[in-house]
Amino acid sequence: MLKEDRIELAKYRLEKAKDCLKASKILLDDSMFSDSANRSYYAIFHAINALLALEGVSFKKHSGVISHFNQKYVKTGIVEKDYGKIAGNAFEIRKDYDYADFYVVSKDEVIEQYENATRFVSKIEEQIKKEIGH
Repeated sequence: MLKEDRIELAKYRLEKAKDCLKASKILLDDSMFSDSANRSYYAIFHAINALLALEGVSFKKHSGVISHFNQKYVKTGIVEKDYGKIAGNAFEIRKDYDYADFYVVSKDEVIEQYENATRFVSKIEEQIKKEIGH
């Protein structure tokens, strides 16, 4: 894939991440906590995928996306360790409420996840701008 195409794909995926954040906030305000947490997770996931688009890499599993992000960006110090923890925690919470029977996510957890996702998407947007020279 050409560099210009990878940049456009990264921008598209970043917009998907921002749309997920908007949906998360609406759902949070409507006390739909599990759905809000889900959208916060997907905001993080799409943001990471936006960054990976610049590399021209993709993964079939969510765990592969998170693992690559941690190896390439967190462990090398490109992105602070805090962001690796945010992504990992969001992934674990999403697995729990998607697959565990009777798992209930608390309002406080969802608020924290939304705030973390907002910080995460902003951080990844900064990193993308840095990498594409904007």
